[in-house]
Amino acid sequence: MLTRRSALVAGVAGAAAASTLAAPAIAQDTITWRMVTAWPKNLPGPGVAAQMLADRITALSGGRLKVDLYAAGEIVPGNGVFDAVSEGTAEIYHAVPAYWGSKSKGILLFGSQPFGLQAHEQFGWLAHGGGQALYDEMYARFGLKPFLCGNSGPQWAGWFRNEITSVDDLKGLRFRTTGVASEMAAKLGMAAQAMGGRDMFQALQSGALDAGEFIGPWTDSALGFYQVAKFYYYPGAGEPSSAEECAVNLAAYEALPDDLKQAVAYAAESLYNPVWTEYLTNHSKALQQLVAEQGVQVKKLPDDVLVAMGDAAGEVIAEFLENDDELVRKITQSFLDYRALMTSYQPYADAGQFQARELDYTFPG
Repeated sequence: MLTRRSALVAGVAGAAAASTLAAPAIAQDTITWRMVTAWPKNLPGPGVAAQMLADRITALSGGRLKVDLYAAGEIVPGNGVFDAVSEGTAEIYHAVPAYWGSKSKGILLFGSQPFGLQAHEQFGWLAHGGGQALYDEMYARFGLKPFLCGNSGPQWAGWFRNEITSVDDLKGLRFRTTGVASEMAAKLGMAAQAMGGRDMFQALQSGALDAGEFIGPWTDSALGFYQVAKFYYYPGAGEPSSAEECAVNLAAYEALPDDLKQAVAYAAESLYNPVWTEYLTNHSKALQQLVAEQGVQVKKLPDDVLVAMGDAAGEVIAEFLENDDELVRKITQSFLDYRALMTSYQPYADAGQFQARELDYTFPG
């Protein structure tokens, strides 16, 4: 006969056994993804944003989808993350579309376009102008599902060892840049070179580069470019904004239950504005420090240089419209249509507000 005491002991033992059995079942239900990135770990700006994304996916999934981050070089080099996720070596990457022009010219437009879209316009094109469907179609060719997950805001024209006074000063200039901006630079007679931020510093220091752009004051100051080039030029018309992306191995994404697919999608979307505004805030602070503490000389590109850059960028985009790949032509036309829509409105909106700010009136601060 089972006594009250023996029943209680049996109940406790049974609960312990159930707990022991449940733990492996929960563990088995947890999915772990490897995120490979194009950045050094916690690099101010993109490295920080990548960690935010990994943490947010994990949190929004309730821990059922755990994302472990691997910085550039820990599993694959930074420029190898696209292929690593496409081939299934890792499940997700964090980088920028500007790095994948060798895959397709059309990819470049999802990241930045010379004289193109600002950060909020770039998101608007994908969310409301048909861009996301084209983004998905292009990346599906490589077995990937892409999402925008941040933006650096307006980038800078770059760090120069010598002053720029005319278009002629650009000819033969060895210049670090990426994406469509590199094709624009080539049309201006510049020797455009793609490389990571640390390599850019070493190349400027050794004289292998004459100038280069990376992101903006916050990230650029962390990489120390001010130590080897004192002239910091704006505006970065080559990249009015630069979208950051994550891309997931398509088979891994489709294997997820619907709620975890939504966790991934929402994690990316929900970070776009926080990442962009963090850049803007910290760029502003860093620029003040660069000028006050490091003696950086902020310079504006002459108008004739900007016009020449615009003409060169127009030639590049016209070539995209003649590309042999129909999808590249569709992406380019979609971008141009949305750009035209924004161009028709922004003089009354953002441009109008900035002009009003600059008038001579009394205001605190």
